[in-house]
Amino acid sequence: MNKTDVSRRRFLAGGTIGVVGLGGTPPSAAEGVARQHPEQTPGRPSRKQVLITTADSPLAGAIAVELSRRYQVALTARCDVQSDFPVTKAALDADETTAALVRGKDALVHVAEPALPDDKITPIDYRTRLTYNLLQAASRAGVRRLVYLSSLELMTAYGDEFRVTEEWRPRPGSDPRLLAHYLGEFTCREFAREGSLNVVVLRLGKVVRADEVAGQPFGPLWVDQRDVARAVALALAALETNDGRKLGPWSIFHVQADSPPARFSIQKAKRLLGYQPQFNGVTP
Repeated sequence: MNKTDVSRRRFLAGGTIGVVGLGGTPPSAAEGVARQHPEQTPGRPSRKQVLITTADSPLAGAIAVELSRRYQVALTARCDVQSDFPVTKAALDADETTAALVRGKDALVHVAEPALPDDKITPIDYRTRLTYNLLQAASRAGVRRLVYLSSLELMTAYGDEFRVTEEWRPRPGSDPRLLAHYLGEFTCREFAREGSLNVVVLRLGKVVRADEVAGQPFGPLWVDQRDVARAVALALAALETNDGRKLGPWSIFHVQADSPPARFSIQKAKRLLGYQPQFNGVTP
């Protein structure tokens, strides 16, 4: 059965769409650090500062390397982390430590995907209460741009016969991990609706690294970690365009590979913002 577009009136999620792409090979971590603090010359503005959360996640490290091409990058984590980039340990409570994290920053990239705990409550708490604390502090500090990483698994309850776009409503069911993603999006959306932040939500497929999946059959939700890092850079670039008015205060995008077995379409991201995944075969 051919994939079918279903009426927007029935499945409208209320989000607008967008993303933009950068090419090239990411620099090494050491190169990224060297570029974080370029020498300042008269009349040359300093680079914008970006805070990336969940530094204990390999994905956060890959994003940091990619963003260091253009931004001054700092990271935060709730545990001790070794990194080539500056990392501040913070519990993301509603306190001065969280306020200090975001002070002076131009944008946030909220990875919000720590090592999975044994209990079912922590992911929900991380993506709701702690996310609220972070965004409240950012709003008060004058930060206006946020890229929030969510999951395309929110949309897998729809059958394969449907062409599910960013405008369809998520269907998380009762899975605590998917509920955490859904409630995290909801938390971000409230800040966008009140005009505190311009938000881009990137719903990611299953993030993989080439060395981990070598020799395995291609998964329909796979997206290479390098393409995710590039998509984040493109989302930030789009938010900077006319201070986010190109996208509006709330935008959602699908981010996964662009190959025939891929589960969801990324056509809007490609058409509107130039997202062009380069590692569809997930090769090193």
